Amino acid sequence: MISDVHRLQRAFDEAESGGDTDSLTSLLAEDFRSIGEQGYVLDKVAWIGKFAEFSYTNLQSSDVEVAFYGHTAIVRCVQRSHSTWRGQEMSLAVRVSQTWVELPEGWRLAGIQFSSLGDS
Repeated sequence: MISDVHRLQRAFDEAESGGDTDSLTSLLAEDFRSIGEQGYVLDKVAWIGKFAEFSYTNLQSSDVEVAFYGHTAIVRCVQRSHSTWRGQEMSLAVRVSQTWVELPEGWRLAGIQFSSLGDS
């Protein structure tokens, strides 16, 4: 049986891939933070706002594993993506760590961190 967090991680990938800012707004905790593979930190508003100039052409997650710690879940995976930012094409291979927290309104993504896989 697939856990709620597994389903939400997939929903997050789908929302990201499609630039679905309404879904992202509901999936992210209010104090969400993203730490990019070059160390940049984005809050929820900036993360969602990036879709004004950014879009994925392909996004795939593999090696997904979920570990539960009470009302917190850590999702670890590998992501490979192709995207366009400000008209420039980009390819990225990263290891991702997501922190999901169970709040009164349901599970929300509180944090995500990316680490480059280099030339893999």
